[in-house]
Amino acid sequence: MAEAISQEKDSFTCPVCLDLLKDPVTIPCGHNFCMRCIEGCWDQEDQKGVYSCSLCKHTFTPRPVLYKNPLIAEMVEKFRKTRIQASTHNYAGPGDVECDVCTGKKRRAVKSCLECLVSYCESHFKVHNEVTPRKHSVIDATGQLQERICSEHKKVLEIFCRTDQISIFLMCTMDGHKGHDTVTVAAEMHTKQKQLGQTQRRFQQRIQEREKELQELRKAVETLKSSAQTAVKDSEKIFTEMIRSIERRHSEVTELIRAQEKAEVSRAEGLLKQLEQEIAELKRRDAELEQLSHTDDHIHFLKNIPSFQDPPRPKDLPRMTINQSFSFDAVKKYVSAVKVQLEEKLEDIFKQEVAKISPEVAQIKIILSLEYTDPELPVSKTDSKEILPPYMIFSVSLSNVQAVYPEPVTREELLQYSCHFTLDPNTAHRNLHLSEGNRKVEWKAELQSYPDHPERFDGWLQVLCREGVSGRCYWEVEWSRGVHIAVSYKSISRKGGGVECGFGLNDQSWRLKLSSSSSNSSFRHNKETKLPLVASSRIGVYVDHRAGTLAFYSISDTMTLLHKVQTTFTHTLYPGFYVFPGSSVKLL
Repeated sequence: MAEAISQEKDSFTCPVCLDLLKDPVTIPCGHNFCMRCIEGCWDQEDQKGVYSCSLCKHTFTPRPVLYKNPLIAEMVEKFRKTRIQASTHNYAGPGDVECDVCTGKKRRAVKSCLECLVSYCESHFKVHNEVTPRKHSVIDATGQLQERICSEHKKVLEIFCRTDQISIFLMCTMDGHKGHDTVTVAAEMHTKQKQLGQTQRRFQQRIQEREKELQELRKAVETLKSSAQTAVKDSEKIFTEMIRSIERRHSEVTELIRAQEKAEVSRAEGLLKQLEQEIAELKRRDAELEQLSHTDDHIHFLKNIPSFQDPPRPKDLPRMTINQSFSFDAVKKYVSAVKVQLEEKLEDIFKQEVAKISPEVAQIKIILSLEYTDPELPVSKTDSKEILPPYMIFSVSLSNVQAVYPEPVTREELLQYSCHFTLDPNTAHRNLHLSEGNRKVEWKAELQSYPDHPERFDGWLQVLCREGVSGRCYWEVEWSRGVHIAVSYKSISRKGGGVECGFGLNDQSWRLKLSSSSSNSSFRHNKETKLPLVASSRIGVYVDHRAGTLAFYSISDTMTLLHKVQTTFTHTLYPGFYVFPGSSVKLL
């Protein structure tokens, strides 16, 4: 029965995850897979455009559309219920030791007799004890009884050869192990137990040491965080005072300009009023002259004409010379000169002072040394090299540091480093359409009329931003259907469809792959790392160029870290996007 269950389990096992099929699908060659597993395999083959079966290697083009196989799903569910039912009745299931006495449906064995070389279920073990004239050596049920039997003499191994470090039968000491240092397995076990006790005591001592070091490390980390926060506040206070000093100078210049503007406008407005009054009076007298010139009354004309010989002029209104070429450009010139001088001096000062700050910051270490201790304890093996546990010493001091910038954790902290980016039309593939002030890109079937340019991607559906990142920067994007969100050096190749041009396929770029039709997402930089499915349509990207940090976040009601990279960036980074057909991405 157990063999039948095992064979049935093999039929319902996914060749990729080696577990029972989940949402089973049948591909064109007839093999069955979990839908998530085969889609994950085919996602890696998207760029080749040819998809294959992981078992028979049969290839398909285009990518087959997958549907859940209801018949296989029903059979898998029945098998799962059968296995659970067998387990509840103490019947042997996959991985269990079967009772050698049971006929028909085998029950799970609980004990194995080293003399009878038989495994018994609970019922048959009681019978064994009743009919056995003397007490046999029994152990918990094991499927490896033959390993406890001498292959040559077919007897239980009861002697331990210290020379060859193996268990043997008594008669083996007469031939192959003659003259060797031998003891009973019980004696050897007793000796090994003593050694194990000593080793265990060293482990316990090491645990105590490590627990003490753990507490010291936690305390040191908290001290470091507190000191760093204090240093940040102090530096913010100093820089705020510097900014306020500049703002005061700015206010002084602004007040000087406004005062001169006010004085001259007030003076001009007084003259404007007098000019308007004189013009009104002249117009009135001109109208009277016009009326007098048309009179037929000789006496009236001769009587009034003397008073119109010369136009009146107010004694207090001088003749003016108007300046039409005045300008505050000179102020701009001198302020610009101050800006240049200030920037040069600040740059010189900061270069000198930051050069002093950097080594001080670099000296802030929680772990000052690593020492290998107690070589008698077991060690782990990695690439055939021994890795021994370190001994840690802690020390923290931030007294000489004026400014330390901790990595942002919350979205509010990340938004302090928000950057504005625009897409560069000179890099866009001709199937990519830019809109909304070059802040949105979407795939279009018709080719765009972009001019030839050496920086244009002509093989990959990609585009880069104009602006680069050389410090701390955070930005968010909104995507649909399927995109790659990337950062890249400007030196990435542009021509052709090779890996040297594709985001994430080389040492020039890093990318996060998102797809609404796939069961998962992934990160890639030369090699791929599978990530959980991303449901949010908004993604945040954070870069600390100097620290070598690149992080991707899923943004919804909460912020979730998707993947983080710690590396060394050697050149300015440029945000970029790969857009699947029918997809779009927008900078927010």
